[in-house]
Amino acid sequence: MDNPVPPRPSEPRPRRRDRHGRGMRGPIAPPQVPLAVSRAEAFVDLVHDSVDRLERRWPQLSDVEFLVREVPVPGGAEELGGHSWGEGTVPLGLMVAARGDHPARIVIYRRPVEIRTKTRDERALLVHEVVVEQVAELLGLAPESVDPRYGQD
Repeated sequence: MDNPVPPRPSEPRPRRRDRHGRGMRGPIAPPQVPLAVSRAEAFVDLVHDSVDRLERRWPQLSDVEFLVREVPVPGGAEELGGHSWGEGTVPLGLMVAARGDHPARIVIYRRPVEIRTKTRDERALLVHEVVVEQVAELLGLAPESVDPRYGQD
């Protein structure tokens, strides 16, 4: 006599325990803690930290857009209203003056900065130097005037 095969359930059964009997795994970290921060996100955080540090001294920087781009594009600076650079040099940042209804912009290039640094501390220092240099160019001041600790770290 043939036994009929019961039909397969349309939904899988909920798991009540893991297959080794040790209970279900819980979360690795609390929900408010990021499990991993990408290099790009960490770099953006470094730029924001540097800008926050400078905005305390220079409140007019709140009107400036700070952008992070992966790499500069030769000839692509015109889209931002910037300048092209000389052969063999790769800029770490770019300042674009305000024009019309477009605010001033400062662009920091992530990959060239990362290539020149080995540790997070070196990267933070270089990011801050690049931001200070670009802000100094925007304000028409010397970098030491923008941040008195410039070049001392």
